[in-house]
Amino acid sequence: MTDVVDSDELLRRMHRARACAVTQERTWRARREELRPTDPEGSRDAAVRAIAYEAVLRVLDEVLTPGRNAE
Repeated sequence: MTDVVDSDELLRRMHRARACAVTQERTWRARREELRPTDPEGSRDAAVRAIAYEAVLRVLDEVLTPGRNAE
């Protein structure tokens, strides 16, 4: 069954998702640096994950504040 969500709740959820993506991006970037000297493959994997979260952030930023990051 699908719940009906009003626009304010949807906006709150998107802001929470953005905050989660910021945290995850930072975590994976730190993990990349931590693994770089000892595990190059793990470091690359962490870098890919950080880039994925960066892409999520760009999309959410554009949805939440259109044109803010215009190039």
